[in-house]
Amino acid sequence: MFSLPVKPLTAFTCLSSKPLNPPKCCKSQPQIERGLSFDVGDTFFRHESSTGRDLGVLSAAIYKKSHNALRVLDAMCGCGIRSMRYLVEADADFVLANDANHECGGVISGNLEKADREKKRWVVKHSDANRVLTECYLERDFFDLIDVDSFGSESSYLRAAMCAVKLDGLLYVTSTDGYSSGGHRPEHTLAAYGAYVKHMPYSNEIGLRMLIGGAVRRLLCWVIRHYSFISYCIQCGNSQAFSWGELGQMRCSCNNVPGSLIVSGPLWTGPLHSASFLTEMLNLAEQWGWTSNKTGKHLETLLKLMINESDPVLPFGYIRLDEISSRAKVNSPPLDSVLRTLHKEGYAACRSHIASNAIKTNCPMVDCVRLVKELQRCPDTDCGRMKRIGKKPVLVASPYGRWKDEESPVHATDNTGPSAGYLNSPKLNDG
Repeated sequence: MFSLPVKPLTAFTCLSSKPLNPPKCCKSQPQIERGLSFDVGDTFFRHESSTGRDLGVLSAAIYKKSHNALRVLDAMCGCGIRSMRYLVEADADFVLANDANHECGGVISGNLEKADREKKRWVVKHSDANRVLTECYLERDFFDLIDVDSFGSESSYLRAAMCAVKLDGLLYVTSTDGYSSGGHRPEHTLAAYGAYVKHMPYSNEIGLRMLIGGAVRRLLCWVIRHYSFISYCIQCGNSQAFSWGELGQMRCSCNNVPGSLIVSGPLWTGPLHSASFLTEMLNLAEQWGWTSNKTGKHLETLLKLMINESDPVLPFGYIRLDEISSRAKVNSPPLDSVLRTLHKEGYAACRSHIASNAIKTNCPMVDCVRLVKELQRCPDTDCGRMKRIGKKPVLVASPYGRWKDEESPVHATDNTGPSAGYLNSPKLNDG
C-alpha cells in the first residue's frame, strides 16, 4: 500500500459503462466473508486471500475517516468481492469495478446489487486494466484508492495506476512474481523496476523493496537517501548496504575473496511499513470485532508483526534460524529464545512477517552465531526479563530491542526510537 504526496482535490465525473448481461445461474455455492454473502460463479476466487482483502478494507476505511471521501477503482475485480466490501465495510462513495472478462458481468453486478440496490454508487466495466486506468487519467477522473489485484507481475500496471490515483491517495498492489524477486530474471527486474536483482536468502523482502522502489522513486526525490545497493556475503552471511559512490569498491570485512558478495540494487532500504497507520488498522479491526475468531487472530498477528518490523533501527532483510544454526553447527533453538537473548544483549529484534522461522535484527551474523552457540551451551540462561524484586517494576525487552518499563504505556508511532510494543510475540505467522 502506497500513499502519495498531497495535492488539491480534483473535480471528477463518473465513468459510464456498457449494458450488462443479465445474471446467469452461478455454478458455485454462495460464499460468506466477514458476514457478506456473495457468488463467485466461474470467476477465479481464493478464500485464502481474505486477509489481503481485510487489509485493503481497513486502509480504505481509515482513509475515508480522515478525508471524508472515498472513490475506489478495482481494476481486476474478479467476482467483485473486493468492490462489494469497499462499498459495505469502508462506506465508499463510489466504486468502479472492472474486469476484462465480459462473462463475469452478471456475477459482479449481482454481488454489488446486494451492497447498493439503487446502483448509484457503483459501475461495472469490462476492459483491459491499463486501458481503464489510462482513460481515468486522460479524463482527469482520479481515484482515492486503486486496487490492482494482479496475477503474476504487477509492473505493467504501475505507471498507469500511479497516474490515475489522487495525490494523497492509496495504491494497493498484489504481485505473485516470485520468479523475478527471487533473482532469476535480473534483466527483467532492471527493465521493469529499475533494479538489478539477484538471488538472496531474503528474496521475498527484496521483492517488496523492489516494488516500493518501482512505485515511489519518480515522485519522492528526497527518499534517495533510502536507496542503496544491498549485498549478501556467502562466506560469513552478513548483509550490508553500499551507496552509488561505493560501486566498484564493495567488499565484506570478513575477507577479500573475489565473488563472495551477491549484490542487488538500487533498492529501497527504508522502513517497509508505517507503524502509526498499521496501529490505526489494528484498532479499527478490534473495534469491528475482526480479531476474535480464527481468521481474525491471523489478521491480528500479521498486523502486530508488521508494527514490530516498523522499527527504524531494524535493517533490510531477515535471517532464518536455519542459516544461523547451520553456521553455528548446532541444532536450531526456539525462535523466542533467540529473540530474548538478542534483546538481553541490547539488539533490536523481532519476528519476520514473511518467514515464520526468521527474525529481523540489527545484530550482525557473526554475533548471531556466537549467541546461538552460547544459547546451546546454556539453554536455561536465555532470559530476556529481569525478575520483579519487591515493588520494583519489571524491565522487559521490547520488540524494538531496547529495554522498556512493563508498567509504562506503549504506543506506536512513526518517530525514531522505541514505540510500538507487543510483549508476547505470537506463535503463529502464516503471513
